[in-house]
Amino acid sequence: MRIKLLAFGIARDIIGGTEKDFNWTGEATVGGLKEALLKEFPAFVDLASLRIAVNEAYAEDETPISTSDEIVLIPPVSGG
Repeated sequence: MRIKLLAFGIARDIIGGTEKDFNWTGEATVGGLKEALLKEFPAFVDLASLRIAVNEAYAEDETPISTSDEIVLIPPVSGG
């Protein structure tokens, strides 16, 4: 499956930019995408959490993904 990723914060640094075309052959779900991201970008393992939004809504691991979906990588945020 080929999708376009949008990334913010440290996730942007890890994938090398704000937008990236990403191709993987695993399960077409958020969980499958997370597994593929960890294989392609091992630095994601160092994050306390990584949320993924599909079409502007936070998504759980079982959420299906299609090539037309907007996928956003949202790293943990701290500050005050």
